[in-house]
Amino acid sequence: MRCRMAGETLSRAAATHSTVQIDAAEACPASIVLGSTDALARSTGSRRAFIILVDDNPADVLLVREALTWHKVKSDILVARDGDEAIRMLEEVDSHLLPCPDLMVLDLNLPRKTGFDVLQYMRAMPRCGETPVAILSSSDAPTDRQRAHRLGASRYFQKPSNLKEFMAIGGKLKEMLLPFDN
Repeated sequence: MRCRMAGETLSRAAATHSTVQIDAAEACPASIVLGSTDALARSTGSRRAFIILVDDNPADVLLVREALTWHKVKSDILVARDGDEAIRMLEEVDSHLLPCPDLMVLDLNLPRKTGFDVLQYMRAMPRCGETPVAILSSSDAPTDRQRAHRLGASRYFQKPSNLKEFMAIGGKLKEMLLPFDN
C-alpha cells in the first residue's frame, strides 16, 4: 500500500463546506492484516474484530478508524482503496488466505468497480457471504439505498458532514460487531 509523505494534508469537504484537515501519514492504516486467522490470533494475543474497510478517500479511512477507536472497538482493519482491490481481498478470504471479516464497511463510489459490485460479490461468496456489510457513502439517493438493501447490505449510513456525527458512526459499527467484548 502506498502512503503519502508525512506533512501533506488531506481534506474531506463536507456538504456544509466545513473541512476536516488531517496529516496524510495518519491516514495510512496502522493495522494491516496479512496471513491466516492463526497469524491474526497470534499477532493480537486475543480475538479482535477483523474489519475490511473499502474506501478510496484516505481522510474517510482515518475518520472511520478514529470513530472505532473512540468507541473502544478492538479491531484489525484491512483497507482496500478501490473495488478491484476489495474483490481481490475477498478472493483471498474465499481461498482461506485471509480470515472471514467480522464486518465490512463499504463506500459505494469507488474507482474501478463500484461498491455495489463488491457487495454483490460478497453476498455470492460460499464462505462469509453472511458477513454484516455497512454501507458508508456520501450518497443519500433513495435508489442507492434501495439497491444496497436489495443486494444485501446490513445497514446504510450517509457519510456525516461534521466530525461529531462521523464519530457517532463508530458506535453504530460497534453494535454490528456484537458479541465482541469491545
